[in-house]
Amino acid sequence: MLNQEQIKAFEDNFLAAYAMKSYNTRGRVHKEKEHPYRSVYQRDRDRIIHSAAFRRLEYKTQVFVNHEGDYYRTRLTHTIEVAQIARTIAAALRLNVDLTEAIALAHDLGHTPFGHSGEDALDELMKKFGGFNHNLHGLRVVDLLEERYPDFPGLNLSWEVREGIIKHSSAFDRSVKIKNLAPQELPTLETQVVDIADEIAYDNHDLDDGITSGLLKEANLEKLPIWNNISKETDRKYAKILPERRKYLIIRSLIDMQVTDLIHETEKRINKLKLKSCTQAKRLDSKLVSFSKSMQDSRKPLRTFLMENLYHHYRVIRMSNKAKRFIQELFKIYINNPKQLPPHIQKNIPADGTRRVICDYIAGMTDRYALDEYKKLFDPYEKV
Repeated sequence: MLNQEQIKAFEDNFLAAYAMKSYNTRGRVHKEKEHPYRSVYQRDRDRIIHSAAFRRLEYKTQVFVNHEGDYYRTRLTHTIEVAQIARTIAAALRLNVDLTEAIALAHDLGHTPFGHSGEDALDELMKKFGGFNHNLHGLRVVDLLEERYPDFPGLNLSWEVREGIIKHSSAFDRSVKIKNLAPQELPTLETQVVDIADEIAYDNHDLDDGITSGLLKEANLEKLPIWNNISKETDRKYAKILPERRKYLIIRSLIDMQVTDLIHETEKRINKLKLKSCTQAKRLDSKLVSFSKSMQDSRKPLRTFLMENLYHHYRVIRMSNKAKRFIQELFKIYINNPKQLPPHIQKNIPADGTRRVICDYIAGMTDRYALDEYKKLFDPYEKV
């Protein structure tokens, strides 16, 4: 049976000097005896997968609300795709794959129902009471709100995974500085990999979902060099390919091209700096994990296209605004009479305050649960 000494030997032999080794962890908030044959990060990963917050991601919006159709990504399938891409990159760079996967699987645990529109609504409602940030709420979920163990609240994850949650950043995600999570340092390279894997995943699967929904037209995508080049090469190789397979092949090629560029560029930067440790990487002036300049330039028009034609499409805007109204009305009715909250939620009010408890409750809802709750509270013919 694999033991902790053998796990240490494996990491010493196969991980790069700049990777985060599990035996160098800064530990957990609540001391525990570690598992005999799983590393600290493997154990974190497993705790995340078995959490209620992780399961709820199945019915939380990515772009399209759950009832729009079964094909579209949910927050859960997005998370799985991020983890897959991040694992590939981490393995190629000889980083700690287990830590990378744990951060990837946890990076959206704090997301609200209805995607970023739900987050915006809660942030506005909590503006005078600390606001709402899904990274910060994700840390709250794993530190406090998950109730699974008799000896401590939350999941008691390692310092490095908690840091990865709070420092996660992308075009849609804002990192937060927390005093006891080294705000003066950059995140680990493993966290940086998750940040970029997140962008690669949502750029490309939002393309897929946008085309499938009919909101995006492939004819318009042909005007973008990054799409057009792969499109032409696909048609040259497969003249009679079916449209659905063609779309899948182009998007798969886009992901592969970006992942390959990211690995090569990051490796080049690491070699140039002659990184000797994870600590050295965290004390640099800027993040190391990055695309090449040419890939950044190629991706930019595609991301602008998605913003203008998908995220700002009138149907998506309608869905977002409708979702905000659901959140606002639910929050208002609970504030007016908190006794409408379930007893297991009400019990937290003395410690956390009414507004934060209501915020926690709504943030933890799935799209489906929020819609059902709305009907129960506002539809006179619906049983409560």
